Amino acid sequence: MSEASTQITLIGTKLASIGMEFTFMGPTPECESCKLRNTCINLEPRRRYRVLGTRGELVHECPIHEAGVRAVEVAESPIIAAFDARKAFPGSKIVFEAMKCDDYNCSMYDICHPIGLKDGEKCTIVEVVGEAPEDCPRGNILKLVEFRR
Repeated sequence: MSEASTQITLIGTKLASIGMEFTFMGPTPECESCKLRNTCINLEPRRRYRVLGTRGELVHECPIHEAGVRAVEVAESPIIAAFDARKAFPGSKIVFEAMKCDDYNCSMYDICHPIGLKDGEKCTIVEVVGEAPEDCPRGNILKLVEFRR
């Protein structure tokens, strides 16, 4: 499997450490007039990213991050989610569909509806990580699976 493609972006200096993972939620109103806007908000909203490296020591002022921002190299993080055990085969290329469930209070809801992966997206099952942390209250047989878009 090939490595995820990397991008250069700006993030808060307090977050700019190798291995740090974050979810990019999109720009804030303060970003609209910033001269670094295009470099800073070049990631896809509601996706998880991992910092792979830092680029130089230059710190830029930022109205959001009080300690400023600096350049880092990031790649999309793999996504771990609960998935139908009958379809969980390493190397499979699938069109992702989250578990059909609207029980937002279920302790498994977030792992069955992962941030960073949307219904209808093509992805690959990289690895079957193991059993789901709990039994599904609806009776679905689930495995924990690592996905990559």
